[in-house]
Amino acid sequence: MAYTTAEGRAQLLDTVADAVDRLAGAIADLSELYELLDERSAETLEAALFRPVQGAYGRARRAYAGFASRHALAPREFAAAGAGAPGHGVKGFLDAAVSAAGDADALLAELQDSLLPVEVGDAELRADLEAVRTLLSGVPSSARELSRTLGR
Repeated sequence: MAYTTAEGRAQLLDTVADAVDRLAGAIADLSELYELLDERSAETLEAALFRPVQGAYGRARRAYAGFASRHALAPREFAAAGAGAPGHGVKGFLDAAVSAAGDADALLAELQDSLLPVEVGDAELRADLEAVRTLLSGVPSSARELSRTLGR
């Protein structure tokens, strides 16, 4: 499908924005989960999941803002994601957070596979996308490990 550079850049920004929104949702779920855990488990959660997801969120937001600025595109404001339902419990919040982080990673993987970042993007954006995906790469295994130790 043919597109103009402006359309490609807008599509690229929309995809990055969708990933940012998913990461905001993951952070909201992890924050709710944190409140349900004992101190030791909460510290483990923070180190294993919250820091990488929050780092990915911050890097993705900076990538979005930087790309929009470099190409004179109108930036968008990101709202904080709302918390999930309290009835989700520990497993529900963990599963929702991992799913949201996975969705963000999948969006960025698909974007990278499309070559749009190469065709209408720039080197800085490509590096940022790779860094976000690197931060997210350990989330599923860290969540599985955390899940095994919860409640012990």
